[in-house]
Amino acid sequence: MKKVSIGVLLALFSVSLFAALPVGETAPLLDLNGKAGGRVDDSAWSSSELVGKVWVVVHADPDESDLNNAATEALKAKDYPEDVYGSTAIINMAATWKPNFAINMILERKQEKYPSTVYVRDFKNKVGKVWGLADDSNNIVVIAPSGKVLMSVDGQMSAADIDKMISMIDAEIELLNNPPAPEVEAVEEVMEAPEAPAAEEGSDR
Repeated sequence: MKKVSIGVLLALFSVSLFAALPVGETAPLLDLNGKAGGRVDDSAWSSSELVGKVWVVVHADPDESDLNNAATEALKAKDYPEDVYGSTAIINMAATWKPNFAINMILERKQEKYPSTVYVRDFKNKVGKVWGLADDSNNIVVIAPSGKVLMSVDGQMSAADIDKMISMIDAEIELLNNPPAPEVEAVEEVMEAPEAPAAEEGSDR
């Protein structure tokens, strides 16, 4: 029997552990507050907020913040209205050697510059563990208004991935702006036979 090196086993384990979110299913609910993380202003954040419009969630190691610049630039170019589109940037603070205070200063400036994006700090990589996203990376998740996952990509998006993402978002926004008319079920008319008149008492036979 051939011996399998520990390195190979670890590699296989990491691949199975950090699998992209299943498309078509609702992402597991999670909350970030207190020592686990939260918004830049120290208030709590919950994934339950990711409904009602199309959401793009970026979960990133600060050292890999530029990995998906092409994807974020494509989203900026679309300039989607805020009533149908939202973005959340979750920073994997546990993945970097940089001190928290330095990252906090950067995030505070970004939150002021881009108020429509929700910046969230994840001190213990809770999001990565619960959602099964790759560590030390830059991952993008697209979530439908219903809360279901439309797309999940660990690491750098390809040009084809970006085109697919934009098409999905466009389609979801079109449905929000122009919802299909409700289907009207055909109702069968039940024709009842007229009742026979009751015989009068004392009538001749």
